[in-house]
Amino acid sequence: MKPRISVVINTLNEEKNLCYALRSVQWADELVVVDMYSTDRTVEIAREFGAQVYLHRGPGFNYAPRAFAVSKANSEWILVVDADELIPVPLSRDLRRLADSGEIDVVLIPRTNYLLGAVIRHTGWGAIQDTQVRFFKKGFVVASSVAHRDFKPVEGARTKVLLYRGDNAIVHFNYLDSEQFIEKLNRYTSIEANQAFERSERVGAAGALVKAAKEFGVRYIMRRGFQDGWRGFYLSLFMSFYRIVIAAKVQELNSLGQRELIESQYRQEAEEVLKAYSEPTSRAAS
Repeated sequence: MKPRISVVINTLNEEKNLCYALRSVQWADELVVVDMYSTDRTVEIAREFGAQVYLHRGPGFNYAPRAFAVSKANSEWILVVDADELIPVPLSRDLRRLADSGEIDVVLIPRTNYLLGAVIRHTGWGAIQDTQVRFFKKGFVVASSVAHRDFKPVEGARTKVLLYRGDNAIVHFNYLDSEQFIEKLNRYTSIEANQAFERSERVGAAGALVKAAKEFGVRYIMRRGFQDGWRGFYLSLFMSFYRIVIAAKVQELNSLGQRELIESQYRQEAEEVLKAYSEPTSRAAS
């Protein structure tokens, strides 16, 4: 009997993308969608495609509850797909073949990324550069909600990196334009900064500059971002800024605390400024 495959998708307001992802995985034995209380038609669309839908608040900082989603799958094999991704037919055949072989526990899959309106072939987003732990037997990975560290194979797992042939990669429709990139940069840097703060990580101004310079050098030079033209240049700069913003947000948390504490401080300062308006009236009355 062939092993069953479950597809797991985490969602939050993905009505524009989800139908494409679900159309690309109709070959799977089970579809599981874990939704973080979307306010659009995401849940309705998932059910229209026959998915089992579970609601979950997430880890508290707007990041996918990966471990919970994996726990809801009932098949021996699990394929994790994001709502803005597609599984091409050649890739689906490769995954089915690997599952049937009985020789592998975890598969790293190449991913083709569209950013700023085109496929990016270098800059760290090339298909081979961006391999992902996405297909695995249940129990052979550790799932987490640490930003960009979703799945890690357990010790002893038989792991295979799928050979990229040009048509067998996850297709990821990533950032549409610079505006969306910067919007998500703000969200993800907040997530990573909070997680770094909880781990008691500290980065000074000099360290932030070093990290930013290294990020640019790795992406633009070592990962050949210059071959992606203007996109590679600006994406490398954006990711350098990403490192600086994380460092700044960690510094703010260490020095100032959460935003609510700063708002409280500002209200107190405002009251001190406005107190002077009542003093002349009080002296005149006396």
